[in-house]
Amino acid sequence: MHYSCAVAASKPVRQGQAAERKRAPTIVDVARLAGVSPATASRAFNGSERQVKEANLQRVLAAARQLDYVPNASAQTVRRGDTKTIALLISDVTDPYFAWMAAGVIERAAETGLNVTVAVTNRDAAKELELVRLFRAQRPRVIVLGGSRHQSPAALRELRDELQAYEADGGRIVDVSQSGMPFDSVSLGNEDGARELAHELTGIGYRSFAVIAGPDEPGAAEDRVRGFRAGLGELGLALREQDVVRTSFSWDGGYAAVRSLALDRIELVFAVSDMMALGALACLREQGLSVPGDVALAGYDDIAPLRDVIPSLTSVRIPLKDVGAEAVSVGLSARQATQVRARVTPEVLLRASTPPR
Repeated sequence: MHYSCAVAASKPVRQGQAAERKRAPTIVDVARLAGVSPATASRAFNGSERQVKEANLQRVLAAARQLDYVPNASAQTVRRGDTKTIALLISDVTDPYFAWMAAGVIERAAETGLNVTVAVTNRDAAKELELVRLFRAQRPRVIVLGGSRHQSPAALRELRDELQAYEADGGRIVDVSQSGMPFDSVSLGNEDGARELAHELTGIGYRSFAVIAGPDEPGAAEDRVRGFRAGLGELGLALREQDVVRTSFSWDGGYAAVRSLALDRIELVFAVSDMMALGALACLREQGLSVPGDVALAGYDDIAPLRDVIPSLTSVRIPLKDVGAEAVSVGLSARQATQVRARVTPEVLLRASTPPR
């Protein structure tokens, strides 16, 4: 496994060196100046079978001359499918969720004779964009976006433009568990899994809940909150806003969130990831509270470390290795006229941390 990051070294800059530090123009810059999409700009240079309108072609060429843009000839190797690399972007290499997904990507890639380069974003939008630009320069055959994304609309548009330009050069994007991006994807069924968890827990007698959630932004964590709330609502129960604690999507976030909960009126705490649930479990024990004696606890993902947890933790299983393998299969499959929307099915697993009431 290779780990990649793009960190520019900091060097003193003399007054006359400012122009030397300016980055070279990209196809995205050309497209923006010409007023066309990155895909159209790329087709204007790469001889695509999809013809570019003459007016657009002239605008692209004029913009390229103005910016002194030179097309990258190595993109042809991507278009021919000659490259032997798959690139994987994940948020956190220490999180078992991403580690198991990466394992699935690596195993499926190896079966097809391909190598995998893994890069870690740390949920930083600027770093994710930087790494995508680095991958574009390296020309992998497929880029798998495996990390959760927290970005402003402007940052998301900039990322989308870079990715579309890469696809226009012949590459392939596969987005895991994200919505709103115009690329092939693998859905984890987060909302449906959390809804089913709510149904199962109410079915064994629970009526008052708190949720340890991630940041209030679009993504997998928020899909799980929405699904859990919807599941309770379908059974006539409400999840109050004061019982939803927003925190970082991590063990530390789960630990800190427990201190914000009014546990005297809560029967069960649902953490939107198992790592958050494990942090919550540690904090509950430090406060002298028993799980499930004083409060029940459930997580999401069914990561491998749960095998060593006492009591065994109720969770929603996502076949993470299968997710990674499916992302590679989608990326290497024949292109379709519309985006490929693959899906895996989550499974609720009730265990000792949520006994019937």
